[in-house]
Amino acid sequence: MPASSSRTNPAEPAIRAEGLSKRFGSLVAVDNLHLEVAPGEAFALVGPDGAGKTTAIRLLCGIMDPDGGRARVLGFDTVKEAELLKEQIGYMPQRFGLYDDLTVAENIAFYADIYRVPRAERQKRVPELLAFSNLAPFQTRMAANLSGGMRQKLGLVCALIHTPRLLILDEPTFGVDPVSRREFWQILYELLRTGMTIFLSTAYMDEAERAHRVGLMHRGRLLVADTPGAIKGTFEGELLEVRADNLRTARKILTVQPQVRQVLPLGDRLMVTVAPGEAARPGQFVNVVVKLTTEPNAVLAPTQAIQTGQEGQLVWVITPDLKAEVRPVEVKRPLNSETIIKKGLQPGERVVTDGQIRLIPGAKVEIKSGP
Repeated sequence: MPASSSRTNPAEPAIRAEGLSKRFGSLVAVDNLHLEVAPGEAFALVGPDGAGKTTAIRLLCGIMDPDGGRARVLGFDTVKEAELLKEQIGYMPQRFGLYDDLTVAENIAFYADIYRVPRAERQKRVPELLAFSNLAPFQTRMAANLSGGMRQKLGLVCALIHTPRLLILDEPTFGVDPVSRREFWQILYELLRTGMTIFLSTAYMDEAERAHRVGLMHRGRLLVADTPGAIKGTFEGELLEVRADNLRTARKILTVQPQVRQVLPLGDRLMVTVAPGEAARPGQFVNVVVKLTTEPNAVLAPTQAIQTGQEGQLVWVITPDLKAEVRPVEVKRPLNSETIIKKGLQPGERVVTDGQIRLIPGAKVEIKSGP
């Protein structure tokens, strides 16, 4: 059945799930999923490992039967019409089935054969896909010799060879470098302009923001599905990024502060959520943070305030006795943080940094973050 024979009614969702559930023994992988995705929409399903994203995608693709509920994708019942549905969608799993002993061109030809793409259509379609994916110069390269980003592009081309109306991607840029991720999304934007619907899962929040709508999934349940802006608007509080030599001690101290709502470790830093207004208010919290950052290279960086979508305009005044307050300040001598570390500061000097606070013992430092 050619892709053009999709049953999708423009007035109906491209994806509709009603109470979709899946269990593996005692584990509930997908729990009562209700979801609609409109035609031409880019929808990103976000969640940590084990949230149920991959299982949800397999249910929607007709690869796996649900234990409860039902779903219709492009007008097809995912259980009763699974084989017909598979001919209409492009599905790219986390580990796409590329053949390392075949070249780029041979992999594309193989998938064109699987989808029974007519020769005349193939002669037109393949050059188009190679051009927009920038793989044309690499047609004779073995798949085993491709970089991670190029392999993902090749997998995408193979998934698009039969011109599907719906593209389903399971963490398509996982482990791919930032430049390749950006190029991959540029390709997806081009596909959206053609009216294609895109459903993808990702663990990257910055990537999810590129979609029209985002669904947050945790332990098999869809917690919310809305636009990125609307989801940000529900965040109550301000977000700070704290770096210190001893993160474990810093976390213990911050966790018991009444202004602190949540402390989450993230690599070499802590993401601290405080009550609205606390980040810029003189008082106990600022003093606590200063105590955590008294080493010469310790850093306190106010990050993007999710509530407003704008970086906070914070001024921290730090004196030699480690008392701190926050107040407006006139910046007289712009320097970057690298200069501060290399040169050091004299007491009373005023410095504007790139948004990170670096404390120099014995110096009075006034620092303004933001543009």
